[in-house]
Amino acid sequence: MADDWSWPHAGALGDKTVKTPTFDRMVNEGVLFERAFVSSPSCTPSRMAIATGQWHWRLGEAQNLGGSLAKEVPTYADLLAKTGYHTGFSRKGASPSKHTYRGTDPFGQRFKDFEAFLSARKKDTPFCFWYGSGAPHRPYFLNSGKTSGLNTENLVLPPGLPDHSIVRNDLLDYYATVQVFDLEASTILDLLKKAGELENTLIVMSGDNGMPFPRAKATLYDTGTRVPLVVRWGKQIKGGRKVIDFVSLCDLAPTFLEAAGVAPPKAMTGRSLFAQFKSQRSGHIKASRDHVLTGMSRHCFPYPRKALRTDRYLYVQNKNPENWVTGRRKGPPQTFDFSRRHWPKGAEAFCFNVDPSPTKQYMLTHPDNPLVRSCWGQAFGPYPREELYDLKKDPGQLNNLVQAQKYSDALRALRSRMDYLWAKSFTQDNHF
Repeated sequence: MADDWSWPHAGALGDKTVKTPTFDRMVNEGVLFERAFVSSPSCTPSRMAIATGQWHWRLGEAQNLGGSLAKEVPTYADLLAKTGYHTGFSRKGASPSKHTYRGTDPFGQRFKDFEAFLSARKKDTPFCFWYGSGAPHRPYFLNSGKTSGLNTENLVLPPGLPDHSIVRNDLLDYYATVQVFDLEASTILDLLKKAGELENTLIVMSGDNGMPFPRAKATLYDTGTRVPLVVRWGKQIKGGRKVIDFVSLCDLAPTFLEAAGVAPPKAMTGRSLFAQFKSQRSGHIKASRDHVLTGMSRHCFPYPRKALRTDRYLYVQNKNPENWVTGRRKGPPQTFDFSRRHWPKGAEAFCFNVDPSPTKQYMLTHPDNPLVRSCWGQAFGPYPREELYDLKKDPGQLNNLVQAQKYSDALRALRSRMDYLWAKSFTQDNHF
């Protein structure tokens, strides 16, 4: 599990700058899910949703950054452990949660690394392991992208970011850490092969939320919620396929349980991916789900939002955005020295729910630059109560059509559907 990795930043996804041979290999040997979304574009709630197989907004305090999961909420790791699985994790589990109620991470016992986890396993015991990389989360070493051999020749800027040398260099540093994550994944595959378990192990490679840039992480645009997702399982699933069904990372928990022959609890809102695994085809496999829901309650600051993403539209509702706490102080913006691997502290550093970075700093200190001004609203607000984007004409989700008369019927239909789906998501009859 990468930390802050957006679609489509991998070689197999068409990115010509970053080098991801491990992910690309997984795509060749497994199933690529081209429409995979997180429940929340924020670390803790996204990971809690994955662990529990539930939409994060059902999880009480755990729906917020740093929140803790109630003890009685089942997780896939708990259920597998009860059936005799050796479970555990290394690096980042569901932190920065303090696990106030459970006392333990929802992914099991902490181990130094995957090698230590395998060494602690009794012979022939089935296992379930979570590797939570710290990459590509900030802070970065400034210019690490260039020193690693990356260049901006083929760089495609994410939607809504100004085309400036500072931004381009920052993106290269991000790519360099994506490559670190890819290398870490390669080490795990090598250890599985050495242990004779590679072909018998269901392996998932994905990210918990979008890249740490303005208008990405902690937003409900695709750059914040859409993530790479590939699954490899030896001869159990036909590889080299690309599935375009809408999936949520909430679907992973019931998938793991079905693989182990364990019935998922009724509380799980996710749906097993076994229909996609068993198919021999690419494209739509199980087209009954034609949408995905995403949302956010609180990242560093409360920003209550929810979204409905379909093939044609992204519809976003922002609850009372005029009352949102931005964290921005009066006066000129605070600035930081990013020439060292610096991770600033304090509320101002994370204003607008955006991680401190050279890109953010450039935008905040150059608000009148036409390049920045055109990106400002979606990066920092103020946000409207509703947003509607026609993905057929505007895949980057830059042109809000809420006021466009031509889309009034679509807006009413999406608004009504959002209300229905959101209400249904809190019930037991929620597998949709």
